Amino acid sequence: MNITVTTWSLEQTSPADLHSAAVPEGDVRIVRSEVPSPEFSRFLYTAVGQDIRWTDRLALGYDQWREQLERPGVETWVAYEKGTPAGYVELEAQEEGSVEIVYFGLIPAFRGRRIGGHLLSYGTARAWDLAERWEGITPTKRVWVHTCSKDGPHAMDNYLRRGFRLFDTKVEEEPDVATPGPWTGAQG
Repeated sequence: MNITVTTWSLEQTSPADLHSAAVPEGDVRIVRSEVPSPEFSRFLYTAVGQDIRWTDRLALGYDQWREQLERPGVETWVAYEKGTPAGYVELEAQEEGSVEIVYFGLIPAFRGRRIGGHLLSYGTARAWDLAERWEGITPTKRVWVHTCSKDGPHAMDNYLRRGFRLFDTKVEEEPDVATPGPWTGAQG
């Protein structure tokens, strides 16, 4: 069985485009995961993507995860609430000064707590200054992301509120695939 999926691509072309969200109250921190860890990254991917059908990385083996994470200009920033991982943003430097927000999202239990806007703001700011942390990476001229109709109901609004502008829309048929979550039978 197939489902119709709309994918929107959005961008910022200047750091001045970023409209930061308020920092949520309470013990919320965002920390860069500086040691590439396929186990941790796969946990974040499955925990965040379980209910929104993230499947593109499920078939990757350990070495493939490691290779992706160890590439120059790839960064994972993790939001924690009271010491517990709440979500993450993965950045990837690309050619000619582009940085893609490859993955962004919250674990279902942490949605609706004002963490997402803060994490997206912080992650986007880190995309803009990414070249400062990597030798040989071209300074950022563009930050871009795609979201789709499978993502959470507030995803597109969050991107627009942070100052991203739509530059492309595609509609495609995709197989309706179940995702396992962080463990078999996990529920959001």
